[in-house]
Amino acid sequence: MHHPAFAALIFSLLLAAAAQVRADEVVRWNRVMTDVSAAADTDPLTESRAFAIVHAAMHDALNAIERRYEPYRAETAAAPGASPEAAIAGAAHASLVALMPELKPAFDQALADTLERVSDRRAAFAGLETGRKAAAVVLAARRDDGASRKVVHVAGKKPGEYRPTPPDFTPGAFAQWGAIRPFVLKSSAQFRPVPPLAPSSKRARIEADEVRAIGGKDSSTRNAEQSEIARFWYEHSTQGWNRVAREVAVAQNLDAWESARLLALVNFAMADGFIGGFEAKYHFNYWRPATAIRETSDASWLPYLGTPPVPDYPSTHTVLGAAAAAVLARFFGTDHVAFSMTSGAPYGGITRRFWSFSEAAQENGASRILAGIHFATAVRAGYTQGEQIGAWTYERSLRPVRQD
Repeated sequence: MHHPAFAALIFSLLLAAAAQVRADEVVRWNRVMTDVSAAADTDPLTESRAFAIVHAAMHDALNAIERRYEPYRAETAAAPGASPEAAIAGAAHASLVALMPELKPAFDQALADTLERVSDRRAAFAGLETGRKAAAVVLAARRDDGASRKVVHVAGKKPGEYRPTPPDFTPGAFAQWGAIRPFVLKSSAQFRPVPPLAPSSKRARIEADEVRAIGGKDSSTRNAEQSEIARFWYEHSTQGWNRVAREVAVAQNLDAWESARLLALVNFAMADGFIGGFEAKYHFNYWRPATAIRETSDASWLPYLGTPPVPDYPSTHTVLGAAAAAVLARFFGTDHVAFSMTSGAPYGGITRRFWSFSEAAQENGASRILAGIHFATAVRAGYTQGEQIGAWTYERSLRPVRQD
């Protein structure tokens, strides 16, 4: 049972979401989903899978009412005349409650808010049932995808092999994630990057010196803006890039079907970004800068921000940003869409403006070097893998249906 303060926080988040003037119900549920998950401190990998499932259900529910795009799963029966708002809410609510049952009260309140606004009760009931059926189909399709498997990572001992990092030396986490069945990719290893640098190579030493200088906790090289960039992008990619996608969706006046497709594609790309990225992380099992620097040049060195307890190569934070940006640029037919974004926890309240999706994705990747938690090679590999995953996702999923 959550503390009363947590319940009060959830309620305030829901009120804020309802008060926002949003383009459609899909965007409203996207915010409910991300805000409630953030308040519950859900890890980013679990978020990525859950968010993809929720958006697949909403997309399929809408396209059961009016088929404009290919569904994620084709089993949901056609439901002409059903309320689109109720269908979206039914799909989101049913999938979120199944995936995050401990947060059911918050999702129940959000559902009630939606149904109060649908005046046609028959259409509302039909829409609610359509949404619930779409959620059931998607949840069944993902039930045995491998996410619940447990794999214990054995720490490496040789130079270049990953082992837990200071200061807490948490064991390697989510070693099973690379074996999850992807949402769109043919296999998790489809876009596996080329191998990382040999740890004894000249280039590896240069990159370690770079991170040591600019990414250290007490760095005199990193300037104020670079520190701000590191903090701005430190939140979960699943949170930040959903915020970008929904705000651009509103600014571009997308309708419900378009928003459902865009947000589903972005979340498919990020979910598969983690799956493909973690397959590569544990395949190469490469050490983090904190390990390399402390064992080769500076035994007391610590990074500016905390190192996640997973191998270095590739940077999946960069993978997700590049994948989301690739989807967004293809969806809108141009990379050059200006937007601003204000960061969320743990370093919330920082606002930065970007002139293109790729500019944001590149800064997102660079932030990991500035934070002292990735080598440059891991960031470059992550950007390439993310672009490949984003392009593949957009080109092969939820495509427009030909209207004769």
